[in-house]
Amino acid sequence: MKIVIMAGGKGTRIAEVNSEVPKPMIPIMDKPILQYEIECVKKQGFTDIILVVGYLGKVVQDYFGDGSQFGVSIEYIVEESPLGTAGALYLLKDKIDDDFLLLNGDIIFDVDFHRFYEAHKANGSVATILTHPNNHPYDSGIIVADKNGRVLNWLHKEDERLWYQNRVNAGLHMLSPTIFDRFTELKKVDLDRDVLKPLISEGELYVYDSPEYIKDMGTPDRFYAVIGDIKSGKVESKNLSNKQKAVFLDRDGTINKYVGFLRNIDEFELIDGVAEAIRKINESGYLAIVVTNQPVIARGEVTLEELQEIHNKMETLLGQEGAYVDDIYYCPHHPDKGFEGERLEYKMICECRKPKPGMLVEAAKKYNIDLAESYMVGDGKNDVEAGKAAGCTSVIIGDEVCDCENRYESLLSFVDVMIDGGK
Repeated sequence: MKIVIMAGGKGTRIAEVNSEVPKPMIPIMDKPILQYEIECVKKQGFTDIILVVGYLGKVVQDYFGDGSQFGVSIEYIVEESPLGTAGALYLLKDKIDDDFLLLNGDIIFDVDFHRFYEAHKANGSVATILTHPNNHPYDSGIIVADKNGRVLNWLHKEDERLWYQNRVNAGLHMLSPTIFDRFTELKKVDLDRDVLKPLISEGELYVYDSPEYIKDMGTPDRFYAVIGDIKSGKVESKNLSNKQKAVFLDRDGTINKYVGFLRNIDEFELIDGVAEAIRKINESGYLAIVVTNQPVIARGEVTLEELQEIHNKMETLLGQEGAYVDDIYYCPHHPDKGFEGERLEYKMICECRKPKPGMLVEAAKKYNIDLAESYMVGDGKNDVEAGKAAGCTSVIIGDEVCDCENRYESLLSFVDVMIDGGK
């Protein structure tokens, strides 16, 4: 598979860090951003690389040459004049005849591209974009997709939105060669607005959602944050080929204030300190995964669409404070019948309703999680028992008394202890 990297960025917003080289060549710990990208794909066996260069492109060419000293083969496409984020793809029409990976050249990442490729092939679509949660969704484009990953909408920063799932386009794209049919002349083209977004109405744009490490160098703050993450080993460890650690979080009474069966989105309110606690989980390298029983679905009191909107509100409120959850699992089932308006298809004894560990086990399979190195945090005995059954360390918060060994007053205090290495 060929790797195409758009390496012509000027980097206006990050000029105070280094204005003497093109953005992909800004050094991080004596190594340019672009070299980190090349090393990441190379270690996974992808060595056939095309670099699209423009602004100060000779700096890139002089540094990497033909790629042989980096263990790869590099070909260059030179933009004689700016062609936007995708115009240069017109020049690749005769060079690529199979699915290929298109990367922005100003991102630090460590992603299992084999998983990404398999998801793209399973979709059978023209394009699959990698999405992820981030800590600044309010100033990012939001991707709205259905449960199968088909993109339904693309909300840009300037578009009006209320509650939304924190899923952002990461700048990593798996494309079919049929994408070239959309390039009929050499001109300036915006990849997102002119190429990818029109695929939505055709049902040809899908997402591959991943919690792996991906961060752009758009601002000095993010630049310096990446340096710390590289030094700590966080960047490499988040690759899903490595075993992950997670903090599984109950929802009601743990993340949001407990109001009994939460049926109305207006009743959803974050507990004080929760966003800070989850932000610390994010920074620690642990996955933050919500696992919640929602019998209101089986009882016919909340629809699946209404539950999704409640979760969108949760993600929006967390995102406003720089925090995010990596995934949300919910059990819609309830074993007892006899409720007016109940939905019989969800009236069953299942393996996902806590205290059974089904949701944790499913997440562990999806994200390669080491359950023995993970935590289950909740405010009730069912949470504790589900965590124990899955093999996690269980922690209870709040006022309910439990026989678990460790007990903390709040999620925030637990996270502080966890980060300090306590159990």
